[in-house]
Amino acid sequence: MESPMTEPFVDVDQGICLTFLSLMGLFLLAMMVRCAKLIVDPYTAIPTSTWQEEPLD
Repeated sequence: MESPMTEPFVDVDQGICLTFLSLMGLFLLAMMVRCAKLIVDPYTAIPTSTWQEEPLD
């Protein structure tokens, strides 16, 4: 006898949507942390090699 097919807990379309939303949430969280670090200490993001000294007259 054949065993009856059980329906999956999440179908394919819903699984893809949940995966996409999870990845977008992680991306948003990472950007929020990065922006918060930039707001707290903005000068660490600027490389020191681009700083120019003011000419002394």
